[in-house]
Amino acid sequence: MNVDVFLDSNILIYAFAEQDARSPVAKRLLISGGQISVQVLNEFVNVSSRKLRIDWPEVLQRLAVVNQLLPDSSALTTETHRAAVRLAERYKLNFYDALIVASAIESECATVLSEDMQHGMVIDGVTIENPFLAPAP
Repeated sequence: MNVDVFLDSNILIYAFAEQDARSPVAKRLLISGGQISVQVLNEFVNVSSRKLRIDWPEVLQRLAVVNQLLPDSSALTTETHRAAVRLAERYKLNFYDALIVASAIESECATVLSEDMQHGMVIDGVTIENPFLAPAP
């Protein structure tokens, strides 16, 4: 299990998106393991049920797979929230992205895998990587 890597919710979403070109990469990352937070689980459920309109039995089945592969989600605490506010202000991040980074920092992860933030950006020692970018030739 790769506990040095923090997975954003889009990795989980794409891992189950069979018709999406990003799915094979996302599946590999999910199976490889990493750290997530309760926020990632919340976003995964919300996007799956509301935006993608997946029925609840299927959402629960997918969530069970995620929980089996990534059983130790980081809690969201008041301190995580405060750290995210500071990061959002300092780095001009979307608050929910800052919350992901704050959770990654608390989990002592070196990397956040996400397509939602600036690839290569370093935030308080955590590097943002977009795993869906094509490798340089």
